[in-house]
Amino acid sequence: MTAVAAPSLSPLRSQTWRDELPALLRLAVPLVGANLLQMAISAVDVIFVARLGAPDLAAATLGAFLFNLLSYALIGLSGAAAPLIAAELGQRAHAVREVRRSFRMALWVGVIGSIVPMLLLWHGELLLGALGQEVEVARRAGAFLRVLTVAVPLAVAAGVMRTAAAALGRPGWTFTITALALALNLVGNWVFVFGRLGVPALGLLGSALANLLCFAAMAAAYAAVLLGDRRLRRYHLFGRWWRFDAERARTILRLGLPIMLMWMLEGGLFSGAALLMGLIGVTEVAAHGIALNIAAFTFQLPFGIAQASTVRVGLAFGARNPRGIALAGNVALAAGIAVMAVTAAVIWAIPDALVGLYIDRARAADLAVARTATAFLAIAAVFQLVDGAQAVAAGVLRGLQDTRVPMLVALFGYWVIGFGASVVLGFYTPLGGEGVWWGLAIGLLAVSLMLGARWRARVRLGLVPAAVSG
Repeated sequence: MTAVAAPSLSPLRSQTWRDELPALLRLAVPLVGANLLQMAISAVDVIFVARLGAPDLAAATLGAFLFNLLSYALIGLSGAAAPLIAAELGQRAHAVREVRRSFRMALWVGVIGSIVPMLLLWHGELLLGALGQEVEVARRAGAFLRVLTVAVPLAVAAGVMRTAAAALGRPGWTFTITALALALNLVGNWVFVFGRLGVPALGLLGSALANLLCFAAMAAAYAAVLLGDRRLRRYHLFGRWWRFDAERARTILRLGLPIMLMWMLEGGLFSGAALLMGLIGVTEVAAHGIALNIAAFTFQLPFGIAQASTVRVGLAFGARNPRGIALAGNVALAAGIAVMAVTAAVIWAIPDALVGLYIDRARAADLAVARTATAFLAIAAVFQLVDGAQAVAAGVLRGLQDTRVPMLVALFGYWVIGFGASVVLGFYTPLGGEGVWWGLAIGLLAVSLMLGARWRARVRLGLVPAAVSG
């Protein structure tokens, strides 16, 4: 078996926060950048499709929502490879076989799991029609989704390979590949949507084709990196790819299913809030979309830190290093809260300017939307802190391979406390749309407090095995 040099991520090298913080940031910064670039890819699609007219924009919005919901859920499922790989490296620097098994079975689980989402997307027109969408919009979205059906396993495979590259100490590749994907998507939309370089104008289907090529290129690029990068190729990650390991597959499912459900619960909360806004008024729906897009942009910062914290804590967990576990988790939590404190201050200070990026206040028809969005952003500034805290808290707990209870916490916090508070404050008080947003803030606060308490009680709850804590 080929020997592999110990990765520079080792938690044993971190003695104080001054050691741990740079190690965390070396992982987190490229991941944050990649997350932001991924949002830019979606923005490119909107910019091009919006010029085709309202029906195509509505169809693309619905289609992208379904595709993203299902593909990101599968990426969350196979994302269980991150804490497993980190723990294996922390336990033994030369864990080539163990790392390869976790990567291989995450890839198997993700690709096999793609079958059902692909069937759903192939029948997207029927699905959207059953959900009450307009016939013409559902028809166009259905055609859009049929092109994207093949992209599901490609997106999942790229996600698994991205996770492996980051966990094995090469997070910079995630930024580079996503940046190249953004450029490809931009060119692809320009060529296929409006017809350039001798290609016929395909309209909405052209945008779907550009996305499909984008995901195919990302998957191919990650495969090339895993095979060609000097450090990564030593793990022979694609070796014996045909061998199925039932035990490791069960472990991936045991850890990954709760991660998948937790992501869907959080995404569903904000989608549910949009439905509540629709019951209040059109102005509130439009303002909610603007404010939520700004909040989603800033959320990529703690989300990247959370992804890095899973690896850092996982390395210490595998190394049976209780001090390293505490140091990695606490530094990540402090970093996440600090970053969101800065974004909260920015949102609080210049909400008008941020809303102005999306809407023209000089137009009388848009003035009410701008005012409402500004009011929502004032509340968003408040829940930035707790949103960052709950994201990173979930990440550090994943590093301890603790995913089931955090998922139950999310179910209760998001949907019982958060959504319940949004209904009460939005419809039974004069707050209206602002009440819905205060409900979201309350739900995020509840989840952050419960996950934070679980992290602090990790030894007492048995999340850190006795032999490690001793």
